[in-house]
Amino acid sequence: MSQILTQHIPALEGMKKYPSSLFYKGNLELLQRPKVSIVGTRRPSNYTRQCTYTLANALAKRGVCVVSGAAMGVDTIAHAGAGEENTIAVVANGLDIRYPAVNQSLIAGIETKGLVLSQFNDGFRATGWSFVVRNELVVALGDILIVTEADLNSGSMRSVEYALKMGKEIFVLPQRLDESLGTNQLLQTKNAIAIHDIETFASMFGKVADDGLEKDDFFYFCQKSPTFEESLKEFGDRVYEAEFEGIITIQNGIVRLS
Repeated sequence: MSQILTQHIPALEGMKKYPSSLFYKGNLELLQRPKVSIVGTRRPSNYTRQCTYTLANALAKRGVCVVSGAAMGVDTIAHAGAGEENTIAVVANGLDIRYPAVNQSLIAGIETKGLVLSQFNDGFRATGWSFVVRNELVVALGDILIVTEADLNSGSMRSVEYALKMGKEIFVLPQRLDESLGTNQLLQTKNAIAIHDIETFASMFGKVADDGLEKDDFFYFCQKSPTFEESLKEFGDRVYEAEFEGIITIQNGIVRLS
């Protein structure tokens, strides 16, 4: 059964109007992690499929939570690449409905291990306008927006409009000249940055944790490269212990994972 989300989410202040209600199933702790929104076409090319999966997986390994819309195509691949425990699915219907039907198993897994959000009451069935509402929430939650493939005048390009209004950086995959005309246009107008190497791009969010390093709140906090003062305020002596153990380094007042 869905629950009402009562905590304030600062990232949503960039929306045209802060949601009057939010419903959820799953782990609200994901809201505290670095987040990247990934969107794109429902009919991706094999190249886009492979790159989207690899990209989501590389981000998740660095403690980043991948946000998408649970639709077929790029959304599905982004959720799967990140893993159910590292993803937030935003849906355009009530949470008692798992839509689209083909993704029922995926959505059920995210409800259990990740987080599913909706602005709609139980019983509400998706409509054209509710997908638009869903798209704005997907964009708002992410620190940045990645569009892996999109046609002109597509839903993904409307998501881009939200990102531009919110002042978020937009990244795209480089595509062939006659494919993904929407993302190619974003590069031409210099409204987006091309991801030429996935590992290099993902490394902006920190390093991959060794198997022996627990991915706890401290790990996710340090992935954001906080200041030494911010770290002390949040975790106190844990900062000194982590430095002594070689888990972190402190350079020029910035804390980073070693």
